[in-house]
Amino acid sequence: MINTDLLGPGDRDAWERLFRAYIDFYGRSEPDALYERAWNAFQEGTRLHARVARLDGRVVGFTHFFVHPSTSGPDVCYLQDLFTDPETRGQGVARALIAAVTEWAREQDCDRVYWNTQASNTTARHLYDKVARDTGFIKYQIDLPK
Repeated sequence: MINTDLLGPGDRDAWERLFRAYIDFYGRSEPDALYERAWNAFQEGTRLHARVARLDGRVVGFTHFFVHPSTSGPDVCYLQDLFTDPETRGQGVARALIAAVTEWAREQDCDRVYWNTQASNTTARHLYDKVARDTGFIKYQIDLPK
């Protein structure tokens, strides 16, 4: 059975292993400071939040999310990152994490939960099409070099 809960102090190694795999999945490379900053923010739990999924007591997935205001209604919850251990895919881990974030957002009186994914991420989109609706929006981005 899959259980989800908030990322706890004892989850650091498992979470970081999965988060690094997530960053690799998207072809990025990030400095160690990024992981430290994220970990500290999740432990504070004020602006950024994280949940993990456990299967037989082992961390097999995570999600990162936060609430932000909306100009056209109540606050909304953005599910920024979602990743499951490749060995456990197809067992309901991602579905359980999405459901947990959705319930958390409901408790925060958010109007909706939303996320982005790459059009080529067909495996994930197969699930997303079952648990949410595609709003048809296309994402544009301006990178701000340092």
